[in-house]
Amino acid sequence: MLHSLGVHTLQLLTQAAACILLFPRFLLTAVMLWLLDFLCIRKKMLTIPTAEEVAGASEGPPPDDPPVCVSDSNRMFTLESLKAVWHGQKLDFFKSAHVGSLAPNPEVIQLDGQKRLRILDFARGKRPLILNFGSCT
Repeated sequence: MLHSLGVHTLQLLTQAAACILLFPRFLLTAVMLWLLDFLCIRKKMLTIPTAEEVAGASEGPPPDDPPVCVSDSNRMFTLESLKAVWHGQKLDFFKSAHVGSLAPNPEVIQLDGQKRLRILDFARGKRPLILNFGSCT
């Protein structure tokens, strides 16, 4: 019981530390999304079309420059996008694979559900090195 309490406390402290470390990065991303929406709306509402643009509007917009249309369905600063940003940053923070370190060897369960193995237990023969397939730079 005491060991379980220690493990849960350690997990809680890890999550709290991650939140404290990720919060400034999350706020910066949220501000950037808000500014992007704000600038798109500002560009759409405050620009006064020139005579050439008015004449060209009857022909339609050029294919490489779609019209700026910010509506509730395509805004970037929404609760759903902020949740996705937070979740993505947490996944990135807690990932087990890091550049320069050993590859992770997570535990997997066979389909019959009876046996737990490590993923590298299924490796057969010689495995190619990254140098064989990666870039030389």
